[in-house]
Amino acid sequence: MACPSPYAVLDGKCAVITGSGRGIGRAIALELARHGVSVAVNYYRRREAAEATAVEIRNGGGRAIVVKAHAGDVEAVQGLVRTASEALGGVDIFVGNAASGVLRPALEQQLKGWEWTLDVSARSLFFGAQAAAATMIPKGWGRIIGLTSMGSRRVFSEYSVVGISKAAIEAAIRYLAAELAPHGVICNSISPGVVVTEALDFFPSKERMLEEGLRRTPAGRFVTPEEIARVAAWLCTDDAAMIVGQTLIVDGGYEIAA
Repeated sequence: MACPSPYAVLDGKCAVITGSGRGIGRAIALELARHGVSVAVNYYRRREAAEATAVEIRNGGGRAIVVKAHAGDVEAVQGLVRTASEALGGVDIFVGNAASGVLRPALEQQLKGWEWTLDVSARSLFFGAQAAAATMIPKGWGRIIGLTSMGSRRVFSEYSVVGISKAAIEAAIRYLAAELAPHGVICNSISPGVVVTEALDFFPSKERMLEEGLRRTPAGRFVTPEEIARVAAWLCTDDAAMIVGQTLIVDGGYEIAA
């Protein structure tokens, strides 16, 4: 007798994914949709990319809406959750994927760069999760996922406040997890290694980063957005329900090399 798929629980669920028009966010949106999840695709500046993601979901038989919202604005991200809830019938999964940052050494950072980076990356996750939890708790089921990076634990010369924002996400996930797990709402974060997306174009040392990253990765290649998306989808299944408040490192072994 065939065993039921652990992903069956996702069919009919609804997800909000911040910054989901491109890169890892797009891959997560497509993967969740493949398992029957309706998706609110969020963007701020690149509507065409978000629309393309939604079209691909619909062409595959899924359900998707496109919502413009600045993730760094608390009222906007809370409004994103409300809009998704009204349009899709609640929010069962919230993925804090939106990220931005000013790439400068710590001693060259200014207040504006600090506020922008922390707001878009960490504050959006915290208050978006808070709003989403209000719709999850009555159902007794929910999943909240944050996207971080090795910069939360390792130091890179240009990364300063970005790394700090990633560490803040991991801390927020732990606190949310402790409060929400008794209600059936499970919170975790995923820390990818080097993933080749448009985001790398903003790094002045992109080529050196890619060369060194590949050399240091025991798996011999970089992790893909689709692989991160499959981990995210699995974390949403009940098979992963006892993984609570953790950061899963998915990097091909990059961080284990001394």
